[in-house]
Amino acid sequence: MNALGDERAVAIAEIAGLLPQRNGQLGRLLWRHARGPLHRGMASVLATLGEGPQTIGRLAQREGVAQPTLTRMVERLEADGLVRRGRTAADGRVVMVELTGKGRRELDGLRGRYLAVLNERLARLPDRQLQELRAASGAIQVLIDALRDGA
Repeated sequence: MNALGDERAVAIAEIAGLLPQRNGQLGRLLWRHARGPLHRGMASVLATLGEGPQTIGRLAQREGVAQPTLTRMVERLEADGLVRRGRTAADGRVVMVELTGKGRRELDGLRGRYLAVLNERLARLPDRQLQELRAASGAIQVLIDALRDGA
């Protein structure tokens, strides 16, 4: 391997090692500063449902949890009036989950709190770091798309 190949391999290894750790840390810190009344996992379910109704199975897959775990979370969210479950007309065995108006308001509130925290912290950064974060955000989206396509 040549020097460029070695440098590329080192960069890939460094990014692969650090990105998941930093992503997790960013998520935990944002949650700490912007949390609401929900458990973090339940807030994640609301965010996924913000994209549209989902079957229980698809929702469990997207959240990376077992279906029984997701079912318990949905039951609690439903008891709080944040989601509703229903059967599909095409196949009465399939359970669809969707946000209620209250769930949409809770999700909007959470997103607003996240934005407020991020706007306040980002405003403190120098212009160069803002540009670097902007570029990194685009690159992370490319990686997200590549992972999603490979799923």
